[in-house]
Amino acid sequence: MKEHKNSPGNNTSGHQRPIRILVAKEGLEGHDRGAKVIATSPRDAGMEVIYTGLRQTPEMVMNTALQEDVDAIGVSILFGAHHTVFPKILHLLKEKKWMTCC
Repeated sequence: MKEHKNSPGNNTSGHQRPIRILVAKEGLEGHDRGAKVIATSPRDAGMEVIYTGLRQTPEMVMNTALQEDVDAIGVSILFGAHHTVFPKILHLLKEKKWMTCC
C-alpha cells in the first residue's frame, strides 16, 4: 500500500496516531459476525477499526477508505463473491493510486 501523509508516525501534528483499519462486509450476504469478531483483535491491540456495516459495494468501500484515511482494508466475503468483488476493489485501489503493488 501507498504511504500517505498521515501514516502512523508520520502525521502533521508530530504525534503518532494509531494504525487505522477498515473492515468491510461486501455483497448481499447478510451475516457479519465473522467480520465483527475479526475486527476485535486489531482493536484490542490499540488500532483504530472502522466497520462499514453490511452490503457494501467496492465503490463504497473505496470511498470510505479514502474518507477515513485508513492504512489497511480488510474485506469479509463468505459466499464466494471474492472472485468478482475483490478484483473490483483491487482495480479501484490502483485507479485511486492508493495501492502501489500487485
